[in-house]
Amino acid sequence: MRYFQGFVIPVKRTGQDAYRDIATKAAPIFAEYGATRIVECWGDNVMDGTRTDFRKAVNAAEEENIVFSWIEWPDRATCDKAAAAMMQDDRMKPGDPVPFDMQRMIYAGYDLEFAAGPNGPVGYVDGIVAAVPDGARAGFVDHGRWMAALFLEQGATRVVDGWGADVPPGKVTDFQRAVQAKPGETVIFGWIEWPDKQTRDAGMAALMQDERMRANPAPWNGQLAIFGGFAPILDTAG
Repeated sequence: MRYFQGFVIPVKRTGQDAYRDIATKAAPIFAEYGATRIVECWGDNVMDGTRTDFRKAVNAAEEENIVFSWIEWPDRATCDKAAAAMMQDDRMKPGDPVPFDMQRMIYAGYDLEFAAGPNGPVGYVDGIVAAVPDGARAGFVDHGRWMAALFLEQGATRVVDGWGADVPPGKVTDFQRAVQAKPGETVIFGWIEWPDKQTRDAGMAALMQDERMRANPAPWNGQLAIFGGFAPILDTAG
């Protein structure tokens, strides 16, 4: 099964260039170890939520923005082998200073349940993290495929959903706390790729008025799911 790692990272608002430099230097090393695509996205429309949101997920300070990113792998075995090897690779040691707090970065590994649309350059990204009951995995996949068709109809180029396979607890923050996942729930991570923000804004506006969106509710608690819009700053697909 295809696999990816998902990340949510608090980065100083003044640190975009420094972060992109670090990511750009690291990307070829990930590719050397088998990664097929690396995407880094800078927070553009990161909404504040009453109970959960991307900023609360990583305890972001006012002077920090959110990076939403992922690394795609052919399978989990390749990812796990690469992770072990990169721990010993001096090229992966962070420089000084690092433009983000590594203790508040959250990351996890996800089975890529489905991907609708081609894997090509992206102009804008909507990201989502939520918690789904363990027994609702098949329903989550079915709902995702149904939703993907609507997004593609409105101009999205690719829709991806992943099911948490290796979601480690963190000392300060983690994905479970990000969406207040309860025992018996699995964290999911997904995104929608658009050619540009204008297409995304028009597509989302149309979907808000689409009665079909209310006919098939998502299998997660929408009040605890977190959403945001992000502008890519690095995409190794092009």
